[in-house]
Amino acid sequence: MTLILTNDDGIDAPGIRALQKALNGRGIIVAPKDHLSGCGHKVTTTRPIHLQKRSDSEYAVDGTPADCTRLAITHIAPETKWVLSGINAGGNLGIDTYISGTVAAVREAAIHGIPGIAISHWIRRPLIVDWDLASVWTAKVLAELFNRPIPPKSFWNVNLPHIEPNSPEPEIVFCEPSTQPLPLKYRIEGDLFYYEGEYSKRDRATGTDVDVCFSGKIAVTLIQL
Repeated sequence: MTLILTNDDGIDAPGIRALQKALNGRGIIVAPKDHLSGCGHKVTTTRPIHLQKRSDSEYAVDGTPADCTRLAITHIAPETKWVLSGINAGGNLGIDTYISGTVAAVREAAIHGIPGIAISHWIRRPLIVDWDLASVWTAKVLAELFNRPIPPKSFWNVNLPHIEPNSPEPEIVFCEPSTQPLPLKYRIEGDLFYYEGEYSKRDRATGTDVDVCFSGKIAVTLIQL
C-alpha cells in the first residue's frame, strides 16, 4: 500500500518525522521545503515548482501542501492509496480546516478520489509537545482508521490533545466539527493590525471536536467535500 506523507510545517519539521515513526518508516515523504502553516488550499499555477529528490522516498517541494499532493499522485507515486498529512504543530479543529495547509493536502487527495488523514497536535502552553508520545497515539489512530470504511470524496481529520505528562492514555472519540468562529481580537498600532485572538478561548460547544480535544481526548471527524 503506497502512502504519501506531507505537511505544512515543512519537510524538516519534527511532526512529519513523528508521523513516519508511527508508520514504522513506511511511506514516501513529499513535503514543502519551507514552513507554510495557515496557507489553506493554495496551489501554484503561475510559476514552476522545484522538486528536490533527497532519496527514493523523500522529496522536498518548493510549493504548498496541496501542490505536494498533486505532484505525488500524478508523477511521484500515481499508485498512491492514502495521503497522510501532519503531525501538525498546533490544532486544526472545526473551521480551522478551511485555513489549514495540513488539511488542504488531504482535501486535495479526496478531490481525486484518494482517501486521506490529517493529524494535528493541539498545543497548550506552557506544555511542550512530546513527539514520541504523539507518534504512539497516531499509530493507534491510524490502525483504527485504516480499518474503517470511508465514503468517497471524504477524509479524516484528527486532533491530538495536549495533556499533562504521565496522564492516562487519551480516548479516541469520533465527533462533529465545530462551526463556531475563532476569537477575533486585534492590537492596533497606527495603520497596523496585529492578530491576538487566543486559540484556547474559542467556543467549545459540547460534543464538538474542539470540546473533545480540549477535554484531553483524541478528536476524530469525518469531513466530506
